[in-house]
Amino acid sequence: MDDLKLYTERVAKQARAASRKLATVRGEQKNAWLRRSAAAIREQSAQLIAANELDISKAPEYGLTDAETDRLRLTPARLAGIASALEEVTALPDPVGEVISSNPRPNGLMVMQVRVPLGVVFFIYESRPNVTADAAALCVKSGNAVILRGGKEALHSNLALYRLLKSTLIECGLPEHAVQLVETTDRAAVGHFLKMHELIDVTIPRGGKSLIERVAAEATMPVIKHFDGVCHVYIDKAADLDMAERILINSKCSRTGVCNAAESFLVHVDVMEKFLPRAGKALQSQQVEIRGDERIRSLIPGALTATEQDYRTEYLDLKISAKVVDSIDEAIAHITEYGSHHTDAIITNDLSAAQKFVQQVDSAAVIVNASTRFNDGGEFGLGAEIGISTDKFHARGPCGLKELTSYKYVAWGDGQVRG
Repeated sequence: MDDLKLYTERVAKQARAASRKLATVRGEQKNAWLRRSAAAIREQSAQLIAANELDISKAPEYGLTDAETDRLRLTPARLAGIASALEEVTALPDPVGEVISSNPRPNGLMVMQVRVPLGVVFFIYESRPNVTADAAALCVKSGNAVILRGGKEALHSNLALYRLLKSTLIECGLPEHAVQLVETTDRAAVGHFLKMHELIDVTIPRGGKSLIERVAAEATMPVIKHFDGVCHVYIDKAADLDMAERILINSKCSRTGVCNAAESFLVHVDVMEKFLPRAGKALQSQQVEIRGDERIRSLIPGALTATEQDYRTEYLDLKISAKVVDSIDEAIAHITEYGSHHTDAIITNDLSAAQKFVQQVDSAAVIVNASTRFNDGGEFGLGAEIGISTDKFHARGPCGLKELTSYKYVAWGDGQVRG
């Protein structure tokens, strides 16, 4: 490969040129590309699996765990799922050109707020090759060119998917550089891209905390991100305890390695004696290790002592921290101190308690009487997502097509001049 700085500049300039062309493409042409790409994935399933096997064979060399290797693996069923996901994006409304608001002025000027693409997205992610197709689909559908930088452990899989997507872009008359994959595993390439604020409009990192911290520290353009998913379930004194147990187990155990899984639960003192023994038994039957304060340990045999750090930890594993609180105010204070502004839930039949929790917990998603696992673009009815943001600017919560756009004002007149 040629000089790394020249290579990254060329990729970014190609993306910028492609983004200008893509901004004018109609929705049906983008949907045609999505449908053709889905068909190509089905047609080339054997070749994609063969490329993936090269990555799987190197998994031990990269020190991947069994769970990480499984996330990396492509199977016929998973490829069928990737193809179906692309087709599902075609059903989502094209956000580009949407008139968000219009305001006729007394002088006859019509002022409109119109949705437009962000431009060029630099998307950095780890492991799962399905993200290559998902990110490309969402970015192109929303009118953005995307530079994809996957992890070295998925290089062969990502390259195979990228080459397929590039060929279908050309076949459907879209700019071939609307989707590009960084083909070097040199980590220094990321640093070069993060300096190119004049060519790249936004960076989206999706991976471990160290990756996201690096991107946030080095980026010269806006970053859409979340650092941790320290999500809470608070069982209020007015909770339906059957419901609370069901929600807690789902929030923690349905998938432990995702950012919207519960990592901590809080129990009001008035229901601790009724709730904690049954909750402890239910969690331990799922092999969950519980780390709690003195009152937790007195009612859950086998629970370990929670440290200060436990309450700040995103385990992404079969572990959970727990605490008894004396009031809803203490629960909110605990979440404010130890949470990560990602997803927090209250279980209660008291409307005023629910409203207080919703108003005072400052998280991207606050959920009443349901699992934290619902903080997801598809589950919220937003369609596919490129990630979940805990930022307040530019996007917050699940980031789908609309969150990959901005807006501009367009004013239509018939000769007006300002006095």
